[in-house]
Amino acid sequence: MHSPAWRTLLVRTAVGVLTVLSAVACGRSATTDQPPPAQPSVAENVTVPAQLAVPAGQQLVGTFKVDHGSQVYACTHGAWSLKEPAAVLTSGTEEVLHTAGPQWISTSDGSAVTGAPSATVPVPGAVPELLLRATAHRGNGLFGQVDYIQRLATQGGVAPAGACTDGTQQAIAYTAQYRFYAPA
Repeated sequence: MHSPAWRTLLVRTAVGVLTVLSAVACGRSATTDQPPPAQPSVAENVTVPAQLAVPAGQQLVGTFKVDHGSQVYACTHGAWSLKEPAAVLTSGTEEVLHTAGPQWISTSDGSAVTGAPSATVPVPGAVPELLLRATAHRGNGLFGQVDYIQRLATQGGVAPAGACTDGTQQAIAYTAQYRFYAPA
């Protein structure tokens, strides 16, 4: 089994590679056209819209911020659509890989949760805030019992504007705070 430091290096490398490949696919440098947004603090007091409230009987099991990440868009039929998130989330020394599905994978215990949106709140100039409901789990660790995920305090990550060439991809930097809940 690999050490936590090895897994962390692997996760960071995977996110970096995804960002570079997305940029190269659309003929740009590995950096996005816009500067990375300011990052919300994990301890930051974030207001939760009523539409994104977690049902009673749930308890918070983790709060993570996007350490670095992008929303990756692909061009199909001349229009941009979300392909996948590619992000590393952190809370203290704990790291989580956020990938297509959407799925969150703990780098310390290998547990994972996949979710589907159940409520959305638009945010001007940013990807929407979300309440997601778990649709699948792997393992018994951090994410083994998670029922709900909130994506809050979003900044950046909006799809590119205008027409595009089919097959191109673009990675747009974003930040957010993710909160994970399991039955109390």
